[in-house]
Amino acid sequence: MSTTPKGLRLHIGFFGRRNVGKSSLLNAITRQHVSIVSDVAGTTTDPVEKPMEMLPLGPVLFIDTAGIDEVSGSGELGALRVEKTRQALERTEIAVLVAEPGVWGEFEEGLLADFAARQTPAVVVFNKVDAATPDAALVERLRAAKLRVVLASALTGQGLPELREALLDLAPADFIDSPAIVGDLVGPGELAVLVVPIDKEAPKGRLILPQVQAIRDLLDSDALCMVVKERELRTALERLKTPPKLVVTDSQAFLKVAADTPADVPLTSFSILMARFKGDLTAQVEGTLAIERLRSGDRVLIAEACTHHPIGEDIGRVKIPRWLTQYTGVKLEFETVQGRDFPADLSSYKLVVHCGACMWNRRQMLSRILQCQHAGVAITNYGLTIAYSLGIFARALEPFPDALARYRAMAGAKAH
Repeated sequence: MSTTPKGLRLHIGFFGRRNVGKSSLLNAITRQHVSIVSDVAGTTTDPVEKPMEMLPLGPVLFIDTAGIDEVSGSGELGALRVEKTRQALERTEIAVLVAEPGVWGEFEEGLLADFAARQTPAVVVFNKVDAATPDAALVERLRAAKLRVVLASALTGQGLPELREALLDLAPADFIDSPAIVGDLVGPGELAVLVVPIDKEAPKGRLILPQVQAIRDLLDSDALCMVVKERELRTALERLKTPPKLVVTDSQAFLKVAADTPADVPLTSFSILMARFKGDLTAQVEGTLAIERLRSGDRVLIAEACTHHPIGEDIGRVKIPRWLTQYTGVKLEFETVQGRDFPADLSSYKLVVHCGACMWNRRQMLSRILQCQHAGVAITNYGLTIAYSLGIFARALEPFPDALARYRAMAGAKAH
């Protein structure tokens, strides 16, 4: 994500009057000190750009613009600030109009008209609601005009989840649904070995969808691809002159594949690749650690996006409950849902374990993750749960440095 070019990032611009807290809000939502914050109006002069990975959107470019509500008496410098801000608007794909309670007029209406003329999706954020409340009639009028309105406080963090959700909803579909599956982890001319046990639940004569998608993604990335069953992996690796860049396995064969793969070769699973491709890997890594907090009698929801007919040792109904029970050593209550059947009230669950959502688009899975986060319920996925329960979690995250760093930070904090 850190090397993604600007042109491939979603450009999100923050606009508004001087001193309404645009920079503070940006710092709060990114959890970083991106822009200089001061009580002095006009501290931000030129637009400040911050390329980063904003979860759950992915690679974005935040643009913190100068306040442009007053330019009289500011001379040539003020006019230049206005021009720089207008130029930022030209490349903005989502506009965030920041206002404060009690201050709304022709300036804000003009910005909204400008956004509409450019067909730029916009969200209105009333900042500083910890100190005052915006006019209820104004908020209702904006919402009636089909605008997203968020009441927020950069100081207390109120409204930040709603702002992230609004940005997710307004993001173009082609941005949400076009991350790489595995090709970016391997690279042109490099080799990935895919370990593909023959799944009884797969259609006869075919591989399951994540495996097919991974093969196609590797070919599109000009990478090399070797496909083997778990029993042939060791022999295949011994015949290679150069170690592969990555080994990817079905999560159900994790232990055997980990034993047969040299420690210096990165290893992960198709399900974990799907957690990144279809969802928010770091959020689900964080959710996985909730396994440590499970106690006897806790309810765990197993969620499947598709409606396949379970056969024999079904991974969601049999294997994951067994592995979780063995790891925690306590009796847990498991419930399984399929397709769109997802509880509106999640408060009774301690953990949601979701499939890779290979049949869904990414926005659907991200929305489900946000639903869990709003309910305060941890969410993880099949592959992450299996790797954690089998004691190979860190190794399965090695191909994903940001997610691995987050796991180590959380595990270290718990240890202390």
